[in-house]
Amino acid sequence: MEKEMRVRFAPSPTGPFHIGGARSALFNWLLARKNGGKLILRIEDTDRERSTPESEENIKAALKWLGLEWDEGVDAGGEHGPYHQMERLAIYKKYTDQLLAEGKAYYCYCTDEELEAEREALTEAGKMPRYMGKCRNLTPEQAAAFQAEGRKPTVRFRVPAGQTIKFTDLVRGDVSFESDGIGDFVIVKSDGIPTYNYAVVIDDALMEITHVIRAEEHLSNTPRQILLYDALGFDRPKFGHISLILGKDKKKMSKRHGATSVDQYRQMGYLPDGLVNFLALLGWAPSGEQEIFTREELIKAFSMKHVAKNPAVFDVDKLNWINQHYMRKLSPEEFFEAAKPHMIASGYMTGEETGEQVEWLKRVVATAHEQVSYGAQIPEAVSMYFSDEFGFETPEAEAVLHEESVPTVMAALKDKLAAAEVIDGPAMKVIFKSIQKENKLGGKQVFMPIRVALTGNQHGPELVEMFPLLGKERAWQRISNSLSKVGINL
Repeated sequence: MEKEMRVRFAPSPTGPFHIGGARSALFNWLLARKNGGKLILRIEDTDRERSTPESEENIKAALKWLGLEWDEGVDAGGEHGPYHQMERLAIYKKYTDQLLAEGKAYYCYCTDEELEAEREALTEAGKMPRYMGKCRNLTPEQAAAFQAEGRKPTVRFRVPAGQTIKFTDLVRGDVSFESDGIGDFVIVKSDGIPTYNYAVVIDDALMEITHVIRAEEHLSNTPRQILLYDALGFDRPKFGHISLILGKDKKKMSKRHGATSVDQYRQMGYLPDGLVNFLALLGWAPSGEQEIFTREELIKAFSMKHVAKNPAVFDVDKLNWINQHYMRKLSPEEFFEAAKPHMIASGYMTGEETGEQVEWLKRVVATAHEQVSYGAQIPEAVSMYFSDEFGFETPEAEAVLHEESVPTVMAALKDKLAAAEVIDGPAMKVIFKSIQKENKLGGKQVFMPIRVALTGNQHGPELVEMFPLLGKERAWQRISNSLSKVGINL
């Protein structure tokens, strides 16, 4: 019987949850869901100086917001805990003692200064910097002398000589490394805390992880980890290393490319479904042309065979296009709820509005529904309803009001607004049609100057939506102010 697939996401809680980490978590989640397996969340908190509870909470909150629920691990429990590495120190010590007893590891008393001098000498000689084995064969007397000096040893793994370490990567195919290029590496630091490469092997083996799907930057760690799997008598998992995420300039994704953490995208008003859909396409190519996927469709279509070796480019324009699709699918009530925090932050709402006030706000916000890609764009899209101070957005916009037919159009509009008892959408349609017909003008000759005079812009929401929301006195005052700027006084 085939073993249950078990994958893990094992972040270090040392800062905001990066978008690259979210992509790794998503690929693991998709693989587990596709194959009826389990996703385990483990927290790798051995970096005691940088790890914080706040970062851990940020990671968990982001995963929950994205809808990437885990089956076992931190907060969920399970049979393979504890799921924080700092709670597993006694487990690591047991295996360290085993490796030392079997001669597969040894104590190293080299100081940082000695190691740095060795690195510099190798670099100057044009050789790959690595540990040359100074403490590999210490006598008990030599070790005692170092201890008498008060040196605290690290534990190094004894890398076997002359081995070719081979594995088949689920993304990159056959990969091999030579053990002679690695050098004996530290598995336990002088403070007794295991290094990443050591702890991760023990954790993955004891948690019965079958597939390790992680970022490409871990590829160079894999030969060390395979040596440890073999030395400890553990079965090797299958490895898959997914490509780096680059900015549009083809450089590694960083703050200069804009937002890099999941929480920043949440605060900007992106939707979880939009971000998940976009992240899935970062380095994974579905077999067809489809780009909008429900979660169920993603699970069904996902395969490591279609994960690309080449770096993925984080294209914000594509993210916005995908997220806009999900914004437009929101109901009017959902869209208003999505808008609220941004409207409050901009000062356009307090959140305490009731009655007619809140109904007006709902109608205002609804005018942005087809216009915006994410929530933080909503206040700017509706700003015209909250301030009557505006200029012409472009010289082209102003030029529209210099066209020959503009005084005729505006005089007719002024008369018809004054005569209108109501100016709801249908009433405004009738007014615009009659101006066209009576003056034998095309639609653009009527709509464009009215839009520019009302907003200063050649694009925006439908005019038939705007007039009812502004009211006829306020709408005409705005138009009159714009006309006076170009010398038309009615």
